[in-house]
Amino acid sequence: MSTRRQGTTLFSAILILVATTVVVQLWLLSFSMEALLRHQFKSLAPAAIASTVLFFINGGLLRFVFRFDREVQRNTEG
Repeated sequence: MSTRRQGTTLFSAILILVATTVVVQLWLLSFSMEALLRHQFKSLAPAAIASTVLFFINGGLLRFVFRFDREVQRNTEG
């Protein structure tokens, strides 16, 4: 399998993971807003922590994609 094809497959898989985590973050936001309106403050901190963890996971995935792309470009040029 060529490196370009591997990159396309990898990018597609990461895109699906990012889309899933964004949907979960939107659900957490909705849950947090409903809890805030019901004055149930105990669930706000865990939701914020979970959303922050998902944010860093997305950042790590993005960093991995950029690093992989840079490596592929370096291998095709040299």
